[in-house]
Amino acid sequence: MELLLAIDAGTTSVKAGLFAPDGRCLGIGRQEYQLETPAPDRVQLDPEVYWQACLKTIREAIRQPGVTPKQVKAMAVSSQGETTITLNATGKAIYPALVWLDNRASAQASFLAERFGKAVYARTGIPEIVPTWSACKILWLRQNEPEVFSRADKFLLVQDYLIYRLTGRIVTDGSVSCTTLNYDLVNNIWWTDVQDAIGIKTGQLPEIVPPGAKVGTLSPEAALQLGLTTETCVVTGGMDQAVGAIGAGNFKPGRVSESTGAALAIQATVADPMIDQSGVVPVYCHSVPGQYLLVPVCPTAGMAFKWLRDSFFQDEIKRAGDKKTDAYDRLTRLAEAIPAGSDGLIMLPHLMGAFSPEPNLSARGSFTGFTLHHTRGHFVRALLEGVAFLLMRNLEYIERTGMAIPEIRSTGGGARSRLWNQIKANVCNRPIVTLANEETALLGDAILAGVASGLFRSIEEGCNSMVVVKESIQPNGDAGAYIDPYHLYCDLDQRLSDYFKRGYAHQA
Repeated sequence: MELLLAIDAGTTSVKAGLFAPDGRCLGIGRQEYQLETPAPDRVQLDPEVYWQACLKTIREAIRQPGVTPKQVKAMAVSSQGETTITLNATGKAIYPALVWLDNRASAQASFLAERFGKAVYARTGIPEIVPTWSACKILWLRQNEPEVFSRADKFLLVQDYLIYRLTGRIVTDGSVSCTTLNYDLVNNIWWTDVQDAIGIKTGQLPEIVPPGAKVGTLSPEAALQLGLTTETCVVTGGMDQAVGAIGAGNFKPGRVSESTGAALAIQATVADPMIDQSGVVPVYCHSVPGQYLLVPVCPTAGMAFKWLRDSFFQDEIKRAGDKKTDAYDRLTRLAEAIPAGSDGLIMLPHLMGAFSPEPNLSARGSFTGFTLHHTRGHFVRALLEGVAFLLMRNLEYIERTGMAIPEIRSTGGGARSRLWNQIKANVCNRPIVTLANEETALLGDAILAGVASGLFRSIEEGCNSMVVVKESIQPNGDAGAYIDPYHLYCDLDQRLSDYFKRGYAHQA
């Protein structure tokens, strides 16, 4: 049996999955890493960490009884977007990867925003220039690390870097590059005006190929390190949000999915990249050729939950370890005992600024309205509700484009929590559909690998073969209880927006 391998490099871990063409996951590997935060606005990582994690997870995924290297026909690679890796002329990384969460390039973002103004959305689908985008990070390097910048030969994203280490080729695709600010998503070319502004040449960026393209086969060195053969072909996957949409069966206009991982991202497939006349909702290139995604992104969702767990629930982490249970499950059980609305406690989950629907890099997290009555369980539930409220706010903006949203396919680590799914269903007053395979980014990669290698004739055929619905969670009697808390959340978010800008603009 021919098998498909998927690699997805996320914000805090690399995952690999081995799949049969019918969607069965035969093996999975995962390697977490700790991001470096040398200052409040800085988030970085040694690029070698991504590669070593990739090697480890692939070896773990394929180490299954009866699986031989020759069975692995193709592998597709996807990653987070925006994280910027600098290589010299010999292909060696010469500076820490500037992770997408990094906000050090605020001055550079302001400069580019003033220079390009409203032209940005029409060329890139990006509503506002913020330090997240790769072009801002590259300009920061030019102005603050001139010695490094002078030696820089290529600027890559994480997917590009892993494909380079696997094949020796330096390529990218529109799906993963569409949020660099360097990429013209309408014409599928590099936007040279931006390259001129940040002081680089187009040749310092990777060659653009389509998402789902066969780049080549494993190099002899990579094949040896992985325990595979040089016959395995390597395929571009795209941004994790786009391949995750494919893995959720979201491959044609009118379908909507959401991923609650480290970040919260919503994916709405559209045929027209400029469907949002207001220019507010971010537009990405889909990993489905010829399609686009409206993708509102909120930086901290699951990451906010992890922060709450690690900062205030060390006792629950220890008990979970002693009893070999999951600490998140223990926290969720505390939240289950709390009524909808958390007895008036409202949480804004902006722990690393806000992106969608209203960008505000100065935004901060907030728990508001707690009293002597509130317990730790209230704070857990308020966080889960806060993320659900943020989801609903972004869905309202998508609906303004005229799109109907009959259901939401839920993916990512957050989809494991039935309570969180029920809260989302109630807040959004729509069914939340979960999937048999929750690793939808990996599944989407496997589908793209299957199409590129000829196992499937189309992405639709791959989805029909590999994507299986697990459950449809309907809104229940608590849906009405969220109407007022949701409006309070929106009001609080609006009222604190200027406060955050006044108080924390110098830290953004």
